[in-house]
Amino acid sequence: MNIAHPAPSRTSFRLFASLIALVSAVPAYAASAETRTPVNYEDFGAKGDGVTDDLEAIVTAHAHANKHGMPVRTRPDATYHLGTRALTVVIQTDTDWNTSRFIIDDSKGVENNKRPLFEVTSRLAPVELTIERLKRGQEKLDIRPEHDLLVMVENSGKRLFIRRGLNQNSGSVQREAFILRRDGTIEGAIEWDYDTVTKVEAQPIDAERLVVCGGFFHQIANQMVQPQGYNYWSRDILIKRSNTEVDGVTLEISGEGEFGHPYAGFLRANNAANVTFRNCRIPGRKVYQTIGSAGKPVSMGTYGYNANYVVNFSMINCRMENIHDTTRWGVAASNFMKNVLVEDCVLSRMDVHQGVSGHYTIRRTVLGHAGLNAVGKGLLLVEDSEIHSTRFIAFRGDYGSPWDGEVVIRNSRWIPPSRPGTTPSVFNAQNDGTHDFGYPCMMPRSITIDGLEIDDGWTRENKKPGVTFFDDVIGKGPDPRPFPYPLTEYISVRNLKTASGVFPAVSPNETLRRAIRVERR
Repeated sequence: MNIAHPAPSRTSFRLFASLIALVSAVPAYAASAETRTPVNYEDFGAKGDGVTDDLEAIVTAHAHANKHGMPVRTRPDATYHLGTRALTVVIQTDTDWNTSRFIIDDSKGVENNKRPLFEVTSRLAPVELTIERLKRGQEKLDIRPEHDLLVMVENSGKRLFIRRGLNQNSGSVQREAFILRRDGTIEGAIEWDYDTVTKVEAQPIDAERLVVCGGFFHQIANQMVQPQGYNYWSRDILIKRSNTEVDGVTLEISGEGEFGHPYAGFLRANNAANVTFRNCRIPGRKVYQTIGSAGKPVSMGTYGYNANYVVNFSMINCRMENIHDTTRWGVAASNFMKNVLVEDCVLSRMDVHQGVSGHYTIRRTVLGHAGLNAVGKGLLLVEDSEIHSTRFIAFRGDYGSPWDGEVVIRNSRWIPPSRPGTTPSVFNAQNDGTHDFGYPCMMPRSITIDGLEIDDGWTRENKKPGVTFFDDVIGKGPDPRPFPYPLTEYISVRNLKTASGVFPAVSPNETLRRAIRVERR
């Protein structure tokens, strides 16, 4: 039987043409169903048996995924050994390690201990940008880039953060990162005055978020012997792409023996914007000793999380065990940051070494024996949190204890440990006005406490004085002091309770007692 089909209408032709045009507009790697099928490591030679060195196969698998814009998903029951070769896996697409395991064996040495195992990078090429000078607080440039950019600027003729103490040094080059929007506005306002800008780097910010998730990593620690100085290891996951999230990475550590050198971090973020570590589990590491730059023994800091030159950095629901174990180094550290959020975390420490600006927020978080450390400017906010160190907030004395801005504490709890010979203080700072740190230093301009419970009952039981707001911050020094350290003028206090029943004294230092007014509301 012959069936007559009606002739296509003009409307049908227009609809068909529109569909063809739509398909043609889709990027080549997204248009093919094959390209959306996840890449797996076994197709490129990985065994996943926990014995065979699979690193080269993993490098090749991700290179293929990057070229074709394909996601990566590993075999859930596989165990991938990452060997000792100086190879780095470059990740540029979404990666799901789900329940796969990875073995990192550093115990017998590696080809290059400075090289990361995984590096998350952008597929976008850097762009040329010229900036001649900048002013502190500047919020706009007369530049209109095609994309939002992460910009890094430097003045090689000026040094900041000239460290004091057992790890003394000559400081760091004046350098910072900020986001330059397409309309010329700046996110992450300029921190310093730049009479001249000697170097500019500009990287487009990817519009789409890249997610790396899952994975159980077992790292067998290095046994490096080096009696003097630091030799940081970087056998880790390095994030260098803006708009990236790492979700659910877990690390376990074994093999920490008599000797070893520190790790810069297992999850690291450098030179990026909008980076989030979420639901990760990384333990603290054993503390080793070395001879520092002052020629005396120092403890070596080794980290689980590390971030440097990041604008908008978040840690969400990252947790660990044994947050009170003082034989383990504090787990998180950062430098040269803008806008840091730590939320719903349980960590042994959160630290900013060489500064944070904008906002530094600790929310619904528990911090252990090493507590909360701060250097920088802007708003430092601690709310609905619990801290277990001898200081509720420590403004690092090796960098001059500067906080140029406001401190706010809300609805939080402080549980200082019982340690002989110590008088806990809510705030720790040290600056005797005799050292040039490369910038002016000052105590917080204002401090507001609205809801703080202090569990200091042991001070009464041990017949010790109760806690103080500040310890002996300025000590003894020449008069006048060459590098003055302006003091906080007042503290506004509301809803503060102590287990001892004793309201905190201002400070054991008479000058601070006279200078700082405590206003009880």
